[in-house]
Amino acid sequence: MSGFEKYGPWALIAGGSEGVGAALAHQLAERGLNVALVARKPGPLAEVAESVRAAYDVEVLAIEQDLLAPGAVESIAEQLGDREVGLLVSNAGANTYGGEIVTSEADRAQMVIDLNITVTLALVRHFGLPMQERRRGGIMLTGSLSGFAGTAGMGFYSAAKAFVHNFAEALWMEMRPYNVDVLELCLGLTRTPAMERHGFEFDAPGVRSSDPERVARGALEHITDGPSWYPDGFGEDAELRSAHPRRPVVEAANKHYRSPAA
Repeated sequence: MSGFEKYGPWALIAGGSEGVGAALAHQLAERGLNVALVARKPGPLAEVAESVRAAYDVEVLAIEQDLLAPGAVESIAEQLGDREVGLLVSNAGANTYGGEIVTSEADRAQMVIDLNITVTLALVRHFGLPMQERRRGGIMLTGSLSGFAGTAGMGFYSAAKAFVHNFAEALWMEMRPYNVDVLELCLGLTRTPAMERHGFEFDAPGVRSSDPERVARGALEHITDGPSWYPDGFGEDAELRSAHPRRPVVEAANKHYRSPAA
């Protein structure tokens, strides 16, 4: 297992049907861990599950589950049965809605908050407690550079990712005495299908982006280096966005924003 016995025998990846989650599924299976993949869309979920099964001598469990449905975490736990989860990856949380705060659709804004905050908290509480009791394991939470400055037009998402960042830091401190590693995988712009669906032009001049395979590899190499890890030099961007006074920082982070009222 190349030193990954601590995180076995099962890795649970919420948001494992594409992008970084799918890349992590392959790379964890390559290291000898069985993988349980959770996703809402059955087609991509089955495709990734079959590709992992075909490539590695591990067990793969595909769990079709909408994480925003009532009782989602309990349903996942029921389908897992007595399988022991030694690594939790909470990777579901791409920005699914953009809109100004006071004119936003309340239900869609709430979905962004629930997916990034409520679901993350529920997953960590459910699967983190057994790790604490066993005194071994790992928890990886996908964060975003967006969480370092309020972003107009996607304020719910940037605020939710700020929660993930601080939550991961607190969790890292709390779980250290129990030999449970915690890492926030803090992403900048990443070439994922979700970002492509949002229309990002990755090849535009001056655009810097990360590759999911490289991100996943780096995250596993740095899993013991919590509380946060930033691929492809995005840590420097996070440092700039953490500066004070805040006004010029926020203005710089929002330099491409155009208000509908302008």
